[in-house]
Amino acid sequence: MASSVDIKEVKGTRVFLFCFSSGCFICVFALLIHKVCLQVTVEGVNGGSVVLPCSSTQHDLKLQDVSVHWRHNNSEIVYDIIKGGDVVSVQNPRYKNRAETFPDEYLRGNFSIKLNNLQHTDGGTFSCLITPSNEQETIQLNIKGL
Repeated sequence: MASSVDIKEVKGTRVFLFCFSSGCFICVFALLIHKVCLQVTVEGVNGGSVVLPCSSTQHDLKLQDVSVHWRHNNSEIVYDIIKGGDVVSVQNPRYKNRAETFPDEYLRGNFSIKLNNLQHTDGGTFSCLITPSNEQETIQLNIKGL
């Protein structure tokens, strides 16, 4: 029984054509080539500060097209950056005057935030979603101390 496999990539989709003596079968596997998902762990101390990392792999960023959404435990709005500007009007009050960004770094693709005056309730999962490139970083923040 002779067989062959032909693989072609068309716009991020891989098509596998399996041919056997009895016929051919086509399997399609979609790949999200531009989606990047990283997970890191950061440790902080009660009352201290940490930088939660978030950066884009895109080298030709146009800030007017970029949105960055920081969330805590998938629900609380920590910080939003829309078209290169900070949007804190919808920010959860727990993060008011405690979360800050580094605007001079935006063009380099660095959208990290610094979280000050850490509290035990800050422990958990933070996520940073960069659109339209659909890059996401997940940070597990562990708080130590009294």
